[in-house]
Amino acid sequence: MNAPSDGSGRWGWRLTCVMTLLVYIFMFAPIVATVVLSFNASMFGGFPITGFSLHWYEVLMQNENVLTAFRTSLWIALATAAVTTLVGIGASLALVRFEFPGKSAVNTLAILPALVPETILGVGLLVMIKAIDQPRSYLILLLGHILLALPFVVLVIQARLIGIRRVYEEAALSLGAPRGSTFREITLPLLMPAVFASVLLAFTISFDNTTASLFWRPAGVETMPTQILSMLKVSISPEVNALGTLMIVITVGIPLLGGLAAKLLSGLKTQKQQMGD
Repeated sequence: MNAPSDGSGRWGWRLTCVMTLLVYIFMFAPIVATVVLSFNASMFGGFPITGFSLHWYEVLMQNENVLTAFRTSLWIALATAAVTTLVGIGASLALVRFEFPGKSAVNTLAILPALVPETILGVGLLVMIKAIDQPRSYLILLLGHILLALPFVVLVIQARLIGIRRVYEEAALSLGAPRGSTFREITLPLLMPAVFASVLLAFTISFDNTTASLFWRPAGVETMPTQILSMLKVSISPEVNALGTLMIVITVGIPLLGGLAAKLLSGLKTQKQQMGD
């Protein structure tokens, strides 16, 4: 096979750039349209825009159903982040630092929910709670979100823990430090970047979950994503666009702010070390 000429290579590169640009436009155009239309002064949620206004954000802040859904999503996401991080640290330590019978099976089960489609998990858990005559509740909803977020937390913390050399822990243990103190003073500080990332990841996964929440939420209870779906059944109004914009800000802004905070803390730590030297 002959190598492509310079001309065909340039055209191939240009075609690749054009296709990439079209894919990005296809992905982000709806997000941009949602944000822009949320500031539309018109009561109709579409183009053309008649003027710039924050009226629909004011209406949204006065919508008690939306505020209730926000509080529900917030506390579930916070609880999910806390529980999955604690369980993920313990599970990752066991899977990376220790050997025990059935370790491979446990590792597979820990990440299995990430490989199964959310709809299948949602239906499966719903069928199970119906089989045992267990009504849907906040606890079931929380446990479902923990089930979805835990595999990602385990994977993130495991990846960090594998990169931490055991010589640091062994040196502390050889000097007589208890295992608890060794973990608290040496292992945990080295794990903190992964722990911080896991908290943000679990919070985002829970707060933004739609598919599984539809199956697990109690009757009459809405989370932010399901509230948006229920509002869309009536009409696509600028209020829905405003709510979608807030969801975009929360789910995208929190990881970005977390990454910025981690970078700033790392810079401060480096400066302190240099000043100490």
